[in-house]
Amino acid sequence: MNQYPWWKNAFIGLIVVLGLIYALPNLYGDNPAVEIQATHGARVNDATVARVRRLLAAAHLPYKHIGRVAKGVQVRFRRAGVQMRARDLIGQKLGPGFHTALALAPADPSWLRALGARPMYLGLDLRGGVHFLLRVDMHAALHKALVEDTRALRRALRHRHIRYREARLTKTGVVKLRFRNAAQTHEARRLMTQRFTDLAVTSGSHNPNTLRAVMTPAAIAARQHYALEQNLTALRRRVNELGVAAPVIQQEGQSRIVVELPGVEDIARAKEILGRTATLEIHMVDSKNSLATAVSNGAPPGTRIYDNRHGQPILLYDRVLYSGDDITNASAGVDPQTGQPVVNITLNGRGAAINARVTRRNVGQRMAVVYVEVQSHLKRNDQGVPIRGPDGRRERVTRKIERVITAPVIREALGGSFQITGIGSVRQARNLSLLLRAGALAAPVSIIAERTVGPSLGAANITRGFYATLFGFLAIAVFITVYYRTFGVLAAIALATNVVLLVAVLSVLQATLTLPGIAGIALTVGMAIDANVLIFERIREELRNKNSPQAAIATGFDKAMGTIVDSNMTTFIAGLALFWLGSGSVRGFAVTLCLGILTSLFSAIVVTRALVNAVYGRRRRLARVDI
Repeated sequence: MNQYPWWKNAFIGLIVVLGLIYALPNLYGDNPAVEIQATHGARVNDATVARVRRLLAAAHLPYKHIGRVAKGVQVRFRRAGVQMRARDLIGQKLGPGFHTALALAPADPSWLRALGARPMYLGLDLRGGVHFLLRVDMHAALHKALVEDTRALRRALRHRHIRYREARLTKTGVVKLRFRNAAQTHEARRLMTQRFTDLAVTSGSHNPNTLRAVMTPAAIAARQHYALEQNLTALRRRVNELGVAAPVIQQEGQSRIVVELPGVEDIARAKEILGRTATLEIHMVDSKNSLATAVSNGAPPGTRIYDNRHGQPILLYDRVLYSGDDITNASAGVDPQTGQPVVNITLNGRGAAINARVTRRNVGQRMAVVYVEVQSHLKRNDQGVPIRGPDGRRERVTRKIERVITAPVIREALGGSFQITGIGSVRQARNLSLLLRAGALAAPVSIIAERTVGPSLGAANITRGFYATLFGFLAIAVFITVYYRTFGVLAAIALATNVVLLVAVLSVLQATLTLPGIAGIALTVGMAIDANVLIFERIREELRNKNSPQAAIATGFDKAMGTIVDSNMTTFIAGLALFWLGSGSVRGFAVTLCLGILTSLFSAIVVTRALVNAVYGRRRRLARVDI
């Protein structure tokens, strides 16, 4: 007889029940929520929960639930309008030590969460938001590294008392050095070989007392990797400061970064924050040399002319005392005496020590805060059309902005905190503080692609994808039932089990469901029935050969197995190739396709045979089968 042992039936039943449990959370939807997280030394505790509860009660904002979560505090609401008002209120009242983010919290019951059942994440095309593709300017990263190496090389030569006539970086990325005699050239070359291993040193072709240095291929690769990793870290911090829940920030290729911000509303501000390479540099003002003489005849050695925010020149020493890398916290505020926006700065140990030493020695002198930003924009012709290079790509122009924000007189020795004044507006103060908290980008980035999906369009995509899969399933179920009768009904039940198991596996893996993922599910529904067709046609062939019904069922399942596995494995290999070579949505489709193949093999072969055995397997003498 065609029967499974009891333990195998129990195992199949357990798998199906677990699939139902772990697929169930996807039916409950989401609640609009606000997440409160602590930053820069603040703490989230029960007092924070009580304070948020009082704020919402005072503002008459109804909420569904409030409580502690892994990242901080989460407040659930029934309507998105209340969610927005609550986010603004909480962010304003809690202060700079906390930041609030809009989120969607699963509405599944607590008993499902206790079992570890979670719904799938929704991708940008289903939830709504903005997608950016950023390109990292690797040439700028390498140039910055060479500038730092050139400055360090000059300091090392002076420390070793090696006199040089020239030490400069050319536009082609070559460090050129010229010395007085062969002995100094030899000493400099030995110094560079020992300490500056990132540079490959060669002798000049025309003058024996000159040296040329370029970055080694290994150093170039290491610097590019560092720039990409540093930019990923800085962008994650910036997105965190923007208050975006469940963002996607990942590397794509060797010089590109994908940023997806679900639920973002202020897209212009997001673009402004993501693409800006801003930091601060602290210089001393040169009060010994005449500014007018420097403007007319050129800045003296060791100094440089900058512009302040009013466009007036100011002479500063070239040496950077400390920079934005030494800033641990920055918050926007308002000066109570003048009512003007300010940024409160907190330094780390190194920056605080330098600040204390420099200000103690220079009381009465002026210290300047220089704002440094690298901007990148498309190069356009006179008609405003973007210009394309020989490779077909649109050319971009990079511009470095250096502006003195403020240059106050040092009244007393300072410590690890101070204020930056002279900022134009409160919005500029907030943006500057956000950029300083998140850290500067190691290299400029430019937005080369942008895609925006509204929340209503995302909801429409979910509805259309759901109905496309449902109608496809119903059409297949009707056809298979009409054509194969009782066996068709059993195949339709197994097909439904396949969909449930696929959704359950995706939910357990916490996969992100996108439109291509829904397409993969719909495609799996169509492909899964092929295995049943092969099995049923084989059973019909055995019946035509005058085999008994029980023997025909057993032979049909056994002999169709090899064909089913072979046909599905070829598609599985193609799915692996898509996952390996693809990116973004293509990989999402590949994951859904490969998992769907595995679940369809289980449902078509194991579940279908268990159902057939339950209907026909207990009869020793079976006159006929309804197929």
